[in-house]
Amino acid sequence: MSAEQATALVLRTYDFSESSLVVTLFTREIGKIRGIAKGAKRPKNPFDFALDLLSLCRVVFLRKSSEALHIITEAKLQRRFRVEESGLPRYYAALYVAELLNAMTDEEDAHPELFDVSAETLTALQKGGDIQVLVPFYELRILDLTGHSPALDMCVSCGESVRGKASAQSQQQSRRPTGDYAQQEYYFSLLEGGVLCGRCRPGKRGVVLVPASVMDAMDELRGKTPQDIASLQIAPKVGGQLRGLLGQYVCHLLGQRPRMHEYLGLSGR
Repeated sequence: MSAEQATALVLRTYDFSESSLVVTLFTREIGKIRGIAKGAKRPKNPFDFALDLLSLCRVVFLRKSSEALHIITEAKLQRRFRVEESGLPRYYAALYVAELLNAMTDEEDAHPELFDVSAETLTALQKGGDIQVLVPFYELRILDLTGHSPALDMCVSCGESVRGKASAQSQQQSRRPTGDYAQQEYYFSLLEGGVLCGRCRPGKRGVVLVPASVMDAMDELRGKTPQDIASLQIAPKVGGQLRGLLGQYVCHLLGQRPRMHEYLGLSGR
């Protein structure tokens, strides 16, 4: 049995015995894997704290069958994301990144771009980034990259155009909504994952009304990087509505409320 190597983010750990840990890792090369690190809790071990939660490390492991835990033989710390030093809310947001990455990915399904954007988001949180922007940004990116991207322009039921791409003017209005534009709302189906036209709305369950300013904010965040949005500001009201909408959508996709929603102030309902 030959050893394999991978660069990994540590998403979860729990005790297996008095001396060993079971770890869930998201690797850049392979995707999500679970393995047992024997002796990891002993004072002297080959892991040297590289398997702490929210660490970036280089691991060596022996692959077992698909239903068995892999055996982690070595781990070398490359970076520890010390997000807690930037405040408790950002630490909770970082834990939410790890929770979503674990919940929304399958084992051994490689997503190098998702690995990179996850590490970049943790970096931005550690540097004091705005969670009002970074949390919905990450939710949208993981939804996009895992095939659950919400439809924002075309009716998810009939394909009819519901709204055009947000213009620079409408994006500016999303921060300072006035007049008729501020009152415009769209039907969004949480069950079907996108906007509905007026003809398709009747009889649908799980539909919420979303202000135009929130739709424009999602347009502005999609496809960006944490570096792109570093200076982006979203009005508090719009940001709260956006986080509420994406939180509800994530709950519907997962079939349960993520644990970190409680700490991020998201009801999930």
